[in-house]
Amino acid sequence: MKGKWAAYTLSASYRMPSHSQTEGKTVRPIPPGAKGSFTLTVSAEHLASRFKDATLPAVLATPVMIMAMENAALDAIKPYFEAGESAVGIRVDVKHLAATPVGRRVTTSAEVTKVAGRHIEFKVWAMDGAEEIGIGTHERVIIDVAKFSDQLAAKSAKKPGQ
Repeated sequence: MKGKWAAYTLSASYRMPSHSQTEGKTVRPIPPGAKGSFTLTVSAEHLASRFKDATLPAVLATPVMIMAMENAALDAIKPYFEAGESAVGIRVDVKHLAATPVGRRVTTSAEVTKVAGRHIEFKVWAMDGAEEIGIGTHERVIIDVAKFSDQLAAKSAKKPGQ
């Protein structure tokens, strides 16, 4: 998988007040440099052969590596959330550098590089104990979970094409 790029973009239309002020209360700012991590041991449910092509060798799937990187990013900023807040991913740009076999422990890390209101950018990377297996960038936006859920329910109630 060396040299392969994996990327997806999701546009977020959810608008919130600036991160410094929400409904009259000051929230804790997220500092650039905040770090988080996430670890998983590669098992059958994480394999590229399960998601893409059954003939592929038993190696970690790129989307699973990306999920682990997103979890590391969330870990970096979770301590700064107010009650009822979370964050959703809105952009990922990742390079998958090396294959990782079943049984290997993968540790992903994220570091906040920029904060602009409720938008947070991260540097992300993954290691499998033997080598670096992925690098890239990721963006998340802080949401009010109840308001986000209400928007999703309204969208779900609409018929496709409305």
